[in-house]
Amino acid sequence: MFEDSYKTIASPAEGSYSEKRSKFLAYAFPVQNEQEVKQRLAEIQKKHWDARHHCYAYILGPHKDAYRQNDNGEPSGTAGRPIYGQLLSKDVTNTLVIVVRYFGGIKLGVSGLQNAYKVAAREALDAADIVERTIQETFRVTFEYVKMNDIMQILKDPEVQVIDRQSYMQCIYTISVRQRDADRVTEALRKIPMTEVIPV
Repeated sequence: MFEDSYKTIASPAEGSYSEKRSKFLAYAFPVQNEQEVKQRLAEIQKKHWDARHHCYAYILGPHKDAYRQNDNGEPSGTAGRPIYGQLLSKDVTNTLVIVVRYFGGIKLGVSGLQNAYKVAAREALDAADIVERTIQETFRVTFEYVKMNDIMQILKDPEVQVIDRQSYMQCIYTISVRQRDADRVTEALRKIPMTEVIPV
C-alpha cells in the first residue's frame, strides 16, 4: 500500500530563543509553493527590517520533493541546516520556518549558532498544530442527466468530494478523490454508459 497522506502545520506559529543577548525569533508557516515562500519571507524581512539575519528552510510537496535551506549570511551550515533538521524531525512538509536573529554583540561560535537556530525552530514547530492531510486527485466527470442516479450512487463515497457541478441535459461535475481510491472510483464511473472521466 503506497503512502498517500502527509503531515503539515495547520496555521502559522511562533517561537523564540535567547543566547548571550542575541535574540532568535522563529516563524513557522504552512505554504503550498515557492511563491508563498517568497511572500512570507518578504513579510518577515519587512517586519524585521533591522535584524541582521533572516535564515530559513522549507519543504514542499506530499513526497517532500522540493526543499531549501538558507543561512542568510551566517557561517555555512549554522542556520538553514539546523532549521531544516527540525522540519525533518517533525516529519512535516508544505512548511516554511524563518528564524530572525538580532545580534547581541557576543559571538556564539559555530556550535552555539547551530543550537540557537535549532531550538528557535523547534519552539515554533512545537507551538504549531500538526495535521495529517491526504493526497487528492481531481477529475472532470461528464455524463447524461438521465444517468444522474447512477453517478450519485458512486459520488456518495466518503473519499469523494464534489467541487463543482453543472447540471443540464449533459452534466459536468468536478470531483476530488483521495489518491488511493482514485482508480476504484474512476473505474466505477467509466462503467456507466456515456460517461467521460478526465483527470484535471
